[in-house]
Amino acid sequence: MSGTTPPPGDPQDVPGGPGGGAPTGAAGDPPASATSDSGVRRGAALMAGGTAVSRLLGFLRAMVVIAAVSATGQVADAFSVANKLPNVLYMLLAGGVLNAVLVPQVVRAYKRDAGQEYVDRLLSFGFTVLAGATVALTLAAPLLVRLYADACSPAQTSLATSFAYWCVPQLFFYGAYALLGQVLNARGSFGPYMWAPVVNNLVSMAGFGVFIALVGQVRSAEELTAGQVALFGGSSTLGVVAQALVLVPFLRRAGVRYRWRWGLRGSGLGRAGTVATWTFLGLAIGQLGYVVVSRVASAAPGETCDPSTAIAGNAAYDYAFMLFMLPHSLVTVSLATALFTRLSAQAHDADVDGVRAGLSSGMRVVGLFTLLAGAGLVVLAEPVVRLIMPSESQDGAVQAVAGVLVAMAVGLPAFGAWSMCQRVYYAYEDAKGMVPVQVVMAVVVAGGALLSRALLPNSSWVAGAGAAMSVSYLVGTVLAMRALRGRLAGRIDGGQIVRTHVRAGLGALAAAGAGWGVLQVLQGSGPGGFVGAVLQCVVVAGVMGLVYLGALRLLRVRELDLLLAPVTSRLRRRLGRRSV
Repeated sequence: MSGTTPPPGDPQDVPGGPGGGAPTGAAGDPPASATSDSGVRRGAALMAGGTAVSRLLGFLRAMVVIAAVSATGQVADAFSVANKLPNVLYMLLAGGVLNAVLVPQVVRAYKRDAGQEYVDRLLSFGFTVLAGATVALTLAAPLLVRLYADACSPAQTSLATSFAYWCVPQLFFYGAYALLGQVLNARGSFGPYMWAPVVNNLVSMAGFGVFIALVGQVRSAEELTAGQVALFGGSSTLGVVAQALVLVPFLRRAGVRYRWRWGLRGSGLGRAGTVATWTFLGLAIGQLGYVVVSRVASAAPGETCDPSTAIAGNAAYDYAFMLFMLPHSLVTVSLATALFTRLSAQAHDADVDGVRAGLSSGMRVVGLFTLLAGAGLVVLAEPVVRLIMPSESQDGAVQAVAGVLVAMAVGLPAFGAWSMCQRVYYAYEDAKGMVPVQVVMAVVVAGGALLSRALLPNSSWVAGAGAAMSVSYLVGTVLAMRALRGRLAGRIDGGQIVRTHVRAGLGALAAAGAGWGVLQVLQGSGPGGFVGAVLQCVVVAGVMGLVYLGALRLLRVRELDLLLAPVTSRLRRRLGRRSV
C-alpha cells in the first residue's frame, strides 16, 4: 500500500493499496511561469517548507488526537475508519481524474487564448462531480463503514457511522483544495497550495483541544454523546474546509476570476479520460487489498472489545503508517520527483539508455537513504512511537503501535524501489502496464492479512498485515523490473542495482547493531518517558548515521556522493562566501 493516513490535509498519502496514485508532478507540463531556474528554486523552496511544516503539525495533531481518544480502543478505531474514508474516496473518485485529466488541462489552458474561460468550465465540471459524489457517499456512510470495518461491537459500528456522517463531506473540500491549488500553481503561485494544510492542522487541533478541555480522554464507544461526536468529527472536517477556503483570496491575488460555466464538448478530454480510467482501476485494485487489512485490523481487539486492552487496530495501523511514510515524504519523494522530470523528457524522446540510467541511478541513491531510514525505524520504533504518544499511560499501546511500525519499516527500501518503478511507468504514461503488478501486490497484502488472522494471536494481526505490505512492495518491485526490462531494450542495470543495495545493506546492519547497543545503554541508565525518548532518538540516530557513512566509505559505495551532493555543494557555497 503506497499510501496511508497522512498528516491531515495532505491527501497525497492516503490509505491505499499497492501502487498508489500518480506521483507528484506526473500529470501535465510544468507551468510556464516556473520554467526558469529561479522560479523552480523559489517554488521548490516554498513547497518544501510547506510540506515540512505540515508534516510537523500533522504529528502534533496526531498527539492531540491520541490525547483525546488514545491510539487503541473503540473510539480511536471508530474515528480512524471514519476519518480515512474521505481520503480513500478522494483518491479513488477524484485523485485519478484530477491528476490524469483536469490538472494537465488547467496547466495547458493558461498557455493559450481564452484560457480562463476553459478553466472555468473545467472547475465547474470538477465541482459538480465532487458535489454529487459527496452527497451520494455521505448518504452511503453506513455501508462504507461496514465495508471497511468488521467492528467488535454494535456500539463501535454505530460510533464509526456517526463519525462518518461528519467526516465524509471532507471529500468535496479535499477535491476543491486540489483543483484550486493546481490553478494557483499554473499561475506561478506555489506557496498557498503547500501551506494551506497548515491551516487545516491548526483549525482541527483547536477543535480537538476544546474536546479535551470539555470531555477529557475517552476510549469506550458508550461514553460519547451525539454532541461530543459532532464536536470531534466536525473539528476534523472544519479543518479541511478551512484548507480549501484559504486559497480563495490567493486566487484573486493571482488574477483568477472564476465564473460558473458549463460545457466541455470538443475539449479533447477523451485520451486523458482513458489514462484516468486505468489510473482509477489501479487505485481500486489497491483498495481491495486495503479493505481486507482494514477489516482485519478492526476485528483485532477481539469479541469482548474491551477498551482497556492495548491491541493494535485501525488507529494503530494509521499511526504506524504515518511514521513509516515520514522518510519517504521528506526525502524519497524529493529525490524521485527531481528525477521524474528528466525521465519524462527521456521517455518522450525515446531515449531508452537515458531512462535506464535514470532508473538505475534513482534506485541506487534512494536505496542508500531508505536502507538507513528503515534500519533506524526498526531500532527506534518504540522511542519514535512514544514521541507522538506522550499522553498515553499504557505502555502496551506504545508497544502495539511500535510492533506494527517494525513490520512496515523492514519494507521501506522495497517501497522506495517500487516508487522509482512507478515513476518510469508514469514517464511513459503507461498506467495500464502497472495494473497486473498491482493485482499481484493486492493479492499479497490481502492474503497476508488473512493468513495473519488465521495463524497469529489477535495482538499480532495488524503487525502481520504490515509485514504483508512490506512483502508486496518487494514482489511489486521484482515484477515491475521484469516488465520494464522489455521496454528498456532487455536491460535494466540489475547487477549494479543489486550490488549497491547489498553493500548498503551491510552498512545498515552495522549501523543497526551499533544503534541497538547504544539504545540498550540509554534505556538502562537514562531518563524515561518523553524526555528519554527524545534523547534516545537523537543519540541513537546520530550514532547510526555516523556508522553507516563510515561503512559506506569502507565499502566504496560511490552513490553516497550523489546522495550527499546537495548538502556538500551548499556547504561549499557558504564556505566560499565566508572566505570572500
